Amino acid sequence: MRNYNRRRSTLVLLLAAGALLCAVTLAGELLADRAMAADFTRKNLAPCWSCPFGTDWMGRDMLARTLAGLSLSIRVGILTAAVSGVIALGLGTAAALFGGWVDGVVSWLIDLVMGVPHILLIILISLALGKGFSGVVAGVALSHWTALARLLREEVLQLRQAPYFQMSLRLGVSGIFHRHLLPHLLPQLLTGLILQFPHAILHEAGVTFLGFGLSPEQPAIGIILEESLNGLTTGRWWLALFPGLALILTAVLFHVIGEQLRLLLFPASSQE
Repeated sequence: MRNYNRRRSTLVLLLAAGALLCAVTLAGELLADRAMAADFTRKNLAPCWSCPFGTDWMGRDMLARTLAGLSLSIRVGILTAAVSGVIALGLGTAAALFGGWVDGVVSWLIDLVMGVPHILLIILISLALGKGFSGVVAGVALSHWTALARLLREEVLQLRQAPYFQMSLRLGVSGIFHRHLLPHLLPQLLTGLILQFPHAILHEAGVTFLGFGLSPEQPAIGIILEESLNGLTTGRWWLALFPGLALILTAVLFHVIGEQLRLLLFPASSQE
């Protein structure tokens, strides 16, 4: 009964966090036009009932801009997680199955990427691709696959020692990857991808804040925080406070989803 209640509370928390993130993404899409609309008669308004997050120097609603920026960050996180997941699955599986020089090359590549600070590597890749949306996505995706690839490699190496897998190889059974490898790796892959979201979102915002990411015309969280620097010196604290807290809350929600999903898929880990 205790395990059932724990599983139920985990599922409720998982669904609640997922629903909140979906609501933020949808609200950001619906408010995209409002986030860009300027009204100089309402510029630099402090938080009030009509504008809970206040307005900026162009009279733009900061609540709408924050939600639009979070929606963009979530979409960047989804795309980068998908790309890095494909890279990690392909390279990690290949290294474990083929071994030899393939394993050596993949291990060397993992060590090389992990040896460079993520933020620096993202900036270099983004600059090489002309910055913007594609540059940020490529930079984040190509710098966040290494830990998951190493984990999947270890999982495949353990699976290769299983008697049923060895028997399937000797009998020449077709579709080993789809029948044995992928179902075994899918929980690890899914959990790893979701746990990458907070890192992807924060790195996207950080690179954009430094001027190497998304275009200034887009209502990205990094752009909003960069523009808020001038406001902080003149007492417009709301320009940085609310977007910053919203970004942290989004990252925390993704972390909660990843942890709760891990507890659902691997109940034994809750005892560690």
